[in-house]
Amino acid sequence: MNEENVSFEELLNNSMQMNKKLEKITEGTVIDISNEGEIFVDLNYKADGIVPKSEYSYDENADPKKELKAGDKIKVEVLKLNDGQGNVLLSCKKLKSEELRKQFEDKVNNGEIFEEKVSEVVEKGLIVNKYGIRIFIPNSLSCGQKDRIRFKVIECNIKEHKVVGSAKIVVDEERKKREDEFWNSAEVGKEYEGIVSSISSYGAFIDINGVQGLLHISEISWNRDAKVQDILSQGQKIKVKIKELDKENKRFKLSYDGKGEDPWSKVNHNVGDIVKVTIKKFMPFGAFAEIDEGIDGLIHISQICEQRISKPEEKLQIGQEVNAKIINIDQEKKKIELSIKELEGTSSEYSSIDSK
Repeated sequence: MNEENVSFEELLNNSMQMNKKLEKITEGTVIDISNEGEIFVDLNYKADGIVPKSEYSYDENADPKKELKAGDKIKVEVLKLNDGQGNVLLSCKKLKSEELRKQFEDKVNNGEIFEEKVSEVVEKGLIVNKYGIRIFIPNSLSCGQKDRIRFKVIECNIKEHKVVGSAKIVVDEERKKREDEFWNSAEVGKEYEGIVSSISSYGAFIDINGVQGLLHISEISWNRDAKVQDILSQGQKIKVKIKELDKENKRFKLSYDGKGEDPWSKVNHNVGDIVKVTIKKFMPFGAFAEIDEGIDGLIHISQICEQRISKPEEKLQIGQEVNAKIINIDQEKKKIELSIKELEGTSSEYSSIDSK
């Protein structure tokens, strides 16, 4: 454009730009962003400004090409009026850092949960960077997390570089929330999918959303001699129902459909029947014998033989098969009484105890 064609208004604007004094902190408009991350800024000044990638943010992962576009307004700090190539050297670091730190403090005050990649593992804990702020998470509060970690800030003094985080507080709060949700909705008969968390001789503890309930051995198998570890394994997922519930003391017992149908519903024996049984367990007062799978009967010590004995082992052995007579059935209490003594002296077909 020839100078004679330039309007007075344009000459005036150009003159004002040439003489404009740049403030230390000023605002400009993004012109372009290079592939290297340099930001070119229109300052309404005689020269454009440039923000090198290194002066954009303290956060090494910050990418101006993802965060800005041509036409956006940007607040900058003037470092040099001439960077040696005719551009004004600018920086966003300090301003951006102050803005991000304010955002960070607001999030901390609101109890926000952060999730970040661990940037460094030190002797006493982990270091996480957020907005260029180093956050220390002690080993005792890390809950064993090493790669990515979810945490809350429990101490925040940025000026003194003392910012401490805790993953434990997040884990504890989320566990408490799950527990409260469980107890608020729990009721007898309600079905859940749980995980076997531990096994003992008397049963298994089942984890339901962080709450532990007891599944007694009597609810796992109808077989009195069954061992929990032969039926369930730690970490196994199973479906259970609440059988008993004590919300006040926060305890509950469970039942398990995998136990199967009650064998007592299929009992087809009568008093007076002679049955072949297998000796399963000795007690001081007698022996328990399996009649059918899941159905045991008691042979009282007085019903083992005619002669007086002090313990059942004197006449019987574990695993021994003998004939016995059913002398009582209590369907309600699920008890059957047996007698070998009443078969003594009968034909060989009913003889039950081999002489020792």
